[in-house]
Amino acid sequence: MIEPFDDSYFMRKALEEAQQAFEEDEIPVGAVVVSNGKIIGRGHNMTERLNDVTAHAEMLAITAAANYLGGKYLRDCTLYVSLEPCSMCAGALFWTQISKVVYGAPDEKRGFKTFGSRLHPKTQLIEGVLRDESTSLLQAFFRSKRKK
Repeated sequence: MIEPFDDSYFMRKALEEAQQAFEEDEIPVGAVVVSNGKIIGRGHNMTERLNDVTAHAEMLAITAAANYLGGKYLRDCTLYVSLEPCSMCAGALFWTQISKVVYGAPDEKRGFKTFGSRLHPKTQLIEGVLRDESTSLLQAFFRSKRKK
């Protein structure tokens, strides 16, 4: 039996955000920030809609969570994101001092690990939660783009 509030549960919430991005014709990446078992920030890619290269799911979720908490640090929070963060998002996460980052699909081309970026030294990293679901959504999106 799956615990109701484990990493898979919250990654499914991030995937719901990714699905929303897919439906809005954005690259389907979704993110949620969790504190004490509660989602305090959500985001999905909105770079096309906002005409803003920084409007990544993680950045939007970080901003929402910081606004909720009333401060810039996300200590004792966890970010769940469907795709490995890029170096820009990893840099922002570094400065938030977030406690934990959990992602689904790796991004060998643009992920932060490829570029040698780092998270805060105290940040725990968990990779591959619901990796297949995250990867499938991304593949479906790019397949649909190639058909056009």
